[in-house]
Amino acid sequence: MKHLGLRTRILLFFCLLAIGSLAITLSALWIGFRQLGVPEALSAFVTTGLIAGFGVTGLVAFIWLLFDDNVSKPIESIAASLRVRAHADVSTPIDVTDAKYLGDLAPAASAMGTILENVMRARSEATTKELAEVTAQRDQLVKILSDIPVATFLATADHQIVLYDGQAAALMERVGAARLKTSLFDYFDAPAIISALSQMQDTGTEHMHVTVVSQCGRVYSGTIRTYGPDGGYTLMLEPLEPSAARPLTYDFDLLNSAQSDSLSDTLLRDLVYVVFDTETTGLDPVTDEVVQLGAVRVVNGKIVQGEAFETLVNPEMTIPKRSTDVHRISNEMVTDAPYFSAVCTEFHAFSKESVFVAHNAAFDMAFLHKQTQKTGLRFDHPVLDTVLMSAAIFGGSAVHTLDAICDRLGVCIPQTQRHTAMGDAVATARALVAMIAIFEGRDIQTYGELRNTMNKYRKILNT
Repeated sequence: MKHLGLRTRILLFFCLLAIGSLAITLSALWIGFRQLGVPEALSAFVTTGLIAGFGVTGLVAFIWLLFDDNVSKPIESIAASLRVRAHADVSTPIDVTDAKYLGDLAPAASAMGTILENVMRARSEATTKELAEVTAQRDQLVKILSDIPVATFLATADHQIVLYDGQAAALMERVGAARLKTSLFDYFDAPAIISALSQMQDTGTEHMHVTVVSQCGRVYSGTIRTYGPDGGYTLMLEPLEPSAARPLTYDFDLLNSAQSDSLSDTLLRDLVYVVFDTETTGLDPVTDEVVQLGAVRVVNGKIVQGEAFETLVNPEMTIPKRSTDVHRISNEMVTDAPYFSAVCTEFHAFSKESVFVAHNAAFDMAFLHKQTQKTGLRFDHPVLDTVLMSAAIFGGSAVHTLDAICDRLGVCIPQTQRHTAMGDAVATARALVAMIAIFEGRDIQTYGELRNTMNKYRKILNT
């Protein structure tokens, strides 16, 4: 029972009440019939029992509906609002308009939300100066590192990329999309790097010259430096353009990221997510086609700036005007765009070893699965749907459109970006980041725990 939601528990309570009332009524009628001792009266007692049974059941159902609408749903909504304000950066007032029959509970919850907001604001103001100093020092360090005239990679001991600069990104993009928390061996052959690391460990040296070969066959020379057995290493290669800008993409927290052999046991924050959205010629995946695809990567619970995928797509069919009116993509705009089969090949590489996230994911995934026969690629990634994630937080009775979810989580979608693949993907990613924090606050820590929670709300997709 402790794993059931509030509304389910209350429904079971009313079901038990109905069953108990029916049992008492039928027992009383049976005892009365036995005491009367007139067999001819059986029909009258049966009729009375049926009327009483339907009457009791209907009355209990009616009272339950009133209770659900005026008590259960408002309590669920208030609880979700408090969760959001406790674990996500949301400061909008709690909506108590639907909780008018809950007495002082709604005003008390609203007051608690206000107090929580004030406490968080005070704490934020108290740490602003310290954070500003740390940020200034970090920015200065990043600026210095950005001026180092080499292509730089920082990787963990198990070869996961933690940092790369602009020159390193250029090397990576000759093979595929530049990505944090992906194996360095996706871009370079492993033997030279593994051999160098082994030699350094045997000789006790911390750095040495190395020549590596990229997966596209190009040869690069440079140095490799280690930081202890479990501290990772830096690979620095000769730059392509010594005078080019070198903006850094990094997340040093990945050096301490835990790894799990089981997806179900992997912490939500340790997963890599590709949040994507498609714009299409219509709403039928069987007959319609994609005209735009946009995606961003979320690593360590944060959107990685610069790691994005966006392209128009030639749908090989005419885009209906009603669709153009929604996403503002015309036939002229996609004339020279690549076909979706080619886009899927690049997107498959971009999304390697990640969890797909989309709003109403079944719709977007259907278009990817259509390409399996053409491309030979299988999009068999784990998939999370923000509709179900929202239901698990705000309850099945809430509205779960992307606009409604973003509004509840304080995520702003500029009107110029709404109904564009990248705009909706970014909004969905921001909602995902906020919801991960909320689930962690509810002690739903792993992918398996989240899937089990979401599955309880899967039925809402069919309503």
